[in-house]
Amino acid sequence: MLGEGGCGCVYEGTRCKDGLKVAVKCSKKMPAMPYIRVPGHPKRLPIEIGLMLMANEGPSVSQIIKLLDWEDDTEHYVMVMECPVPCVDLFSFVEHRGSLDEGMARNIMRQVTDAAKTCCDRGVFHRDIKLENILVNQDTMEVKLIDFGCGAIMKKSAFKVFHGTRPYCPPEFNLKGRYHAKPTTVWTLGFLLYEMLCGECPTSYDRHMITVNLWTRPGLSKECCRMICDCLQPDPQKRLSLDTMHLHDWFKVRSLRLVKLFLV
Repeated sequence: MLGEGGCGCVYEGTRCKDGLKVAVKCSKKMPAMPYIRVPGHPKRLPIEIGLMLMANEGPSVSQIIKLLDWEDDTEHYVMVMECPVPCVDLFSFVEHRGSLDEGMARNIMRQVTDAAKTCCDRGVFHRDIKLENILVNQDTMEVKLIDFGCGAIMKKSAFKVFHGTRPYCPPEFNLKGRYHAKPTTVWTLGFLLYEMLCGECPTSYDRHMITVNLWTRPGLSKECCRMICDCLQPDPQKRLSLDTMHLHDWFKVRSLRLVKLFLV
């Protein structure tokens, strides 16, 4: 068994036709489990299957776990997915080290941001991007976003029911009971980055300093601290845009310093 959750288990398996190692997730159907329609499929599908099909539609994106096959029966649904080897979840990866250095965190963050944006572009709001839902190949440092069980179809209007992991809940939901997909995704990415770099969740003091754009941390570049402040603004309208997140100075910090070096 690779893992176990509230509604099902994930097992390691082998595909008979070619010996490929796979992950097999078997989930029990709950009474109020939502179904969605996906183009190209005549029947409504359990939302987790449907969202994975949507996220995998189009050109392959290596940072999103691939759905290889699925089965929907009366009481359970089963998903057969790729099983990257060797890999661990990002929570275990960070816990083992205490925290990550800025270069390693930047590499992971760039990949997770690409995965999150691709999901949104394909109509999928993951809603549960966290350390435990990211796999890291320790040999190549490539990552994969997994577990779409809390996800939803993208929409322009606000969501009014929170699904996901409570510490990652955006402040606008606690204040107004509403949140939108892209600003919430940026919030969770910022929270993820903070955890990678600091090895813990932000304290109330840290949150205050982030809000007023004065947060710093010994050993972190000013561009990195700015990135965290830009992602974790409590006002979603002041938050970094998911669509332009990849253009942030922190992602360009190496090339910027090289340019300055040659200009001196």
